Amino acid sequence: MESDYAKQGKTAAIIAYITIFGTLIAFFMNHDRKNQFASFHIRQALGLWIMFYLLVALAEIFNSIFVHIGFWFFSIVLIIYGLILASREEQKTVPIVGPYFQEWFNFIK
Repeated sequence: MESDYAKQGKTAAIIAYITIFGTLIAFFMNHDRKNQFASFHIRQALGLWIMFYLLVALAEIFNSIFVHIGFWFFSIVLIIYGLILASREEQKTVPIVGPYFQEWFNFIK
């Protein structure tokens, strides 16, 4: 997606994947201009970071290092994949959970 529109939102899109605080920073960066490319990736990143923290909390219930590592690995791989998509200026959802995040967080415009 080599467009000027994607390039304008690229910085906010990349920042969104760098911790949950980066997602909040990207949200406020995009608040005035409302770039759809950035909004798409902010929704993806917000969902991924919420999922990450929920899975880590769920892993604590199981009290198993293998479950913990599995959930952590799954989340981090999806976050890195989203970061790569944002840096390539591609507007694709992350596998498995991405379409749900676009639906659930559609209030982010």
